[in-house]
Amino acid sequence: MTLPSAPAPSRRIPPRPAAMAASPAYGEEKGGSSSLGEPEYGHDPASGGIFSSDYKRHDDLKEMLDSNKDSLKLEAMKRIVAMIARGKNASDLFPAVVKNVACKNIEVKKLVYVYLVRYAEEQQDLALLSISTFQRGLKDPNQLIRASALRVLSSIRVPIIVPIMMLAIKEAASDMSPYVRKTAAHAIPKLYSLDSDQKDQLIEVIEKLLADKTTLVAGSVVMAFEEVCPERIDLIHKNYRKLCNLLIDVEEWGQVVIINMLTRYARTQFLSPNQNESLLEESAEKAFYGSEEEDAKDAKAEAASLAKRKPYVMDPDHRLLLRNTKPLLQSRNAAVVMAVAQLYFHLAPKAEVGVIAKALVRLLRSHSEVQYVVLQNVATMSIKRRGMFEPYLKSFYIRSTDPTQIKILKLEVLTNLANETNISTILREFQTYIRSMDKDFVAATIQAIGRCATNIGKVRDTCLNGLVQLLSNRDELVVAESVVVIKKLLQMQPAQHSEIIKHMAKLTDNIQVPMARASILWLIGEYCEHVPKIAPDVLRKMAKSFTNEEDIVKLQVINLAAKLYLTNSKQSKLLTQYVLNLAKYDQNYDIRDRARFIRQLIVPTEKSGALNKYAKKLFLAQKPAPILESSFKDRDHFQLGSLSHLLNAKAVGYQELPDWPDEAPDPSVRNVEVPEWTKCTSREKRKEKVEKPFYSDSEGESGPTESADSEPESVSEESGSSSSSSSSSSGSEEEEDEDEEEGSGEQSEDKEEEEEKRLKRKEKEGSQKAAPGSAGSPSEEEEEEEGAKKAKKKKAPQGRKGHAETSSEEASASESSSSGSDSGSETEAKQRKAPPSSRAGPKEISLLDLDDFTPPPPQPIPSSSIVSTSLVTDLEGLTLTDTSLAPALLSPAFGAVRTYELLHRMAGEGLSVEYCFSRRPFPGDPHMVAVQIQISNNTDAEVKSLRVSEPKPLSGMRIQEFPEIERLAPGDTASVVMGIDFCDSTQAANFQLCTHTRHFYVSIQPPVGELMAPVFMSENEFKKEQGKLTGMSEITEKVTLPEKCRSDHAIVQQVTSAANVGRVPCGADNEYRFAAKTVTSGSLVLITLERREGAAAQLTVNSEKMVIGTMLVKDIVQALAQ
Repeated sequence: MTLPSAPAPSRRIPPRPAAMAASPAYGEEKGGSSSLGEPEYGHDPASGGIFSSDYKRHDDLKEMLDSNKDSLKLEAMKRIVAMIARGKNASDLFPAVVKNVACKNIEVKKLVYVYLVRYAEEQQDLALLSISTFQRGLKDPNQLIRASALRVLSSIRVPIIVPIMMLAIKEAASDMSPYVRKTAAHAIPKLYSLDSDQKDQLIEVIEKLLADKTTLVAGSVVMAFEEVCPERIDLIHKNYRKLCNLLIDVEEWGQVVIINMLTRYARTQFLSPNQNESLLEESAEKAFYGSEEEDAKDAKAEAASLAKRKPYVMDPDHRLLLRNTKPLLQSRNAAVVMAVAQLYFHLAPKAEVGVIAKALVRLLRSHSEVQYVVLQNVATMSIKRRGMFEPYLKSFYIRSTDPTQIKILKLEVLTNLANETNISTILREFQTYIRSMDKDFVAATIQAIGRCATNIGKVRDTCLNGLVQLLSNRDELVVAESVVVIKKLLQMQPAQHSEIIKHMAKLTDNIQVPMARASILWLIGEYCEHVPKIAPDVLRKMAKSFTNEEDIVKLQVINLAAKLYLTNSKQSKLLTQYVLNLAKYDQNYDIRDRARFIRQLIVPTEKSGALNKYAKKLFLAQKPAPILESSFKDRDHFQLGSLSHLLNAKAVGYQELPDWPDEAPDPSVRNVEVPEWTKCTSREKRKEKVEKPFYSDSEGESGPTESADSEPESVSEESGSSSSSSSSSSGSEEEEDEDEEEGSGEQSEDKEEEEEKRLKRKEKEGSQKAAPGSAGSPSEEEEEEEGAKKAKKKKAPQGRKGHAETSSEEASASESSSSGSDSGSETEAKQRKAPPSSRAGPKEISLLDLDDFTPPPPQPIPSSSIVSTSLVTDLEGLTLTDTSLAPALLSPAFGAVRTYELLHRMAGEGLSVEYCFSRRPFPGDPHMVAVQIQISNNTDAEVKSLRVSEPKPLSGMRIQEFPEIERLAPGDTASVVMGIDFCDSTQAANFQLCTHTRHFYVSIQPPVGELMAPVFMSENEFKKEQGKLTGMSEITEKVTLPEKCRSDHAIVQQVTSAANVGRVPCGADNEYRFAAKTVTSGSLVLITLERREGAAAQLTVNSEKMVIGTMLVKDIVQALAQ
């Protein structure tokens, strides 16, 4: 067999025998897990033998990486990443891989970055050579490449590039994509561990990222905060409420981190909710572990100190935290449930902590590892809050399949929960456990019986008798453990139990377990006066076998001899001297020392001092009975759920849970100042944006460039962040917005409401365009609307507002004008014809409100194929909606139907698609939500074969496609209805919208109010159903009603606009009731709004679906505040 040539000259070929011996070592040294017989990728198993895997290692992969074809490079990178995933060592491919970091192919680039993140730390010199490429990657248009480049850069642990990393993190923290900002947050702790001198600059970046409103970033930046500057609690003040509100939408890993941080924050900022009950808790604890007599002495002192306490009022921010974390008890992630449980245990009022018990018991059905952690925490909680887990006693019964450590922890919990009412049930359980084959478990059960007997006086005799019966058990370990426990119990009332002591004395011949023998000898010695005839005989037997006994037994034999010498010297004098002489020459120095000490103490000689007189008092003194306590009693000073609590020792990085402050710090630090120009409501802001171009030439003509330049940062952050609702004409803004949506995937509901008005305007323009004869002149409807607005404009005062406000209005107005002007030349003409005198200052907010509630006069409407004109006109006179009734969308509810954008005309290459929830039953399936889709062809060409393709709903969701539209002429609009079963979830339904040439990926995300259908019921039925949905199914929120929203009509309108609900008749004037059921599962949702004095009101939502209830409360509160 010939040796193949080595690929690199630097690697020396050893002689054959050495090579054969060294082959496995080489594999181990390089971290490879392949054995000699297992071929590596790209090798023929028959060709190379032992040496090929060493010397032609990965040659084919290197060739593929050096080729010019992207497909080969991609295949090679896939193989390499697969090797890494299997734990194989691929570090020798580093030079070949790093060359491809500048590859143009996005897929290859991503995999190269995955490889580099793994090996950059090991091969730092080679990684540094390509640092300029990583810096270029930070400017890449693809957000995934930017994030990967930053991840690799932060993985190179070389101090020389710290300034470059710092600059990269600062840039990434301001990136448009939330995914890149998240990666920047991950890079902060890496840089801090490399160079802690950068702390001040990193804190600035953390402060900036903490203000981020995206759920994707929140968890990561809080983790960075915890690693770098957990003491800077002042950074959290302004972001506290935002973090509480975002919590429900953050990913699970982030939820755990945020909850743990907020627990520590709350302990420093709020008063203890149990401050008036702390003394009562202490007394309850004493009653459990101490005697009743001690408690009686302190009763007066407690009453006096309670009287001095001030009445406690919970801080609203404290309540906000408890309310927003409560739904997470239903999380699928055990760590999140555990985090919420510890938060409630450490922060909630005693009366509210009980809600966590059910969630923790649910986790006991999980894997044994999760059970172990949960039971550790339950064991600690059950000492202080016993009543919390008592209803779930049976959940802690032990199964034969449980591992030993789980059994012992369940025993601990059962013992903690034992009281006079349930002790008989628990002892019956324990009797069964003693017959188990698991010896450690049996020993723990016997100890548990002993603890129950100590804590509950009335079952002490029963337990003792049961333990004495165990003394005749065949198993020596059971007998030994019983002896040890009986010894502790007998100390409480020895006079009554001399028979038991005699019975135990007889066991010395049979029991060989040292601890048990020692316990029996101690008992006989301590109570030798109760068994005067037996004790000397036991000593005689022990003296005979003294030399063969264990050390612990020998010490107790010496003690027994000394006690008998003092109480019965006639019978035991010689025996005692014999035992002391044996002990004097024992191998163990402890026993030798004890023998000398006792001889001097009990045998009087001339040399022995004054202590000899007190020997009896020293040996036969009254000894207090031992208190059998739980091993978890002292663990509650560690934060629950932490590693330190699990180990019962302080782990590295553990932060102590702060004590409650005596006086609450200033709560105003958490107030966030709202800038002047954002104080008007979202609906008003949207109206100004829409109406401005109709009255201002210069603003209307400003075009997209001005809107991009003049819009302040904060406006772009608030109103332009999600691409699905933005209608900016600038191409670069479109790309950035799409990037951001791809990264975050979350669209907040308040932003949808902000866009509502603009989308309605577009819908009207679309319907005018679709109607015949509307191309030449503007429709009468639009002229009348414009006339009404002009009249309102004249009434508005001519005052000018601040610069920031006007500039933001101009920017947003020009943005909407640029998007609207393409839909028809007539709107542009109208803008230019508008007289200069009509250019008034921005309207007063109060005047803007009138537009919401004044129903316009009936107007002629262009003919439509769906509803006849006369019918619409008749209905319009009866309607209570705040906008004119569009022919295609007849809503049964009060508020106007809200329209959402599905496909922007720029992204859809001239095809624009909008959708709304028509609130009608879907004809095909009552469990589906009907979604009305309006498709407009803004191109010059005909669009053919419009259909839904490849729906990709999440598990459980169903999509009923609309029938295919064969052709759509230029300028035409088509309306279709599709059905979606959202499974009572607000998660988006994803599908493809296809034409004969293109495919567009789109998604429909429903507001929670559209997932239900109205239910009509009587007041009595409502009250009956509401009574069934209390406790965790009831969510209450206090609301302050604005002045314009205090009339019956306004309240009903706002509630029904937020949710598809039916009104329930109500006898009380100050109460409004609504009922609905979820479309998929048919679960009832009951809404009650009760008006109090002034503007105050209380909103209550009852639903067994807690998440839907929580989100619905948020939506209705938002609607009422507008």
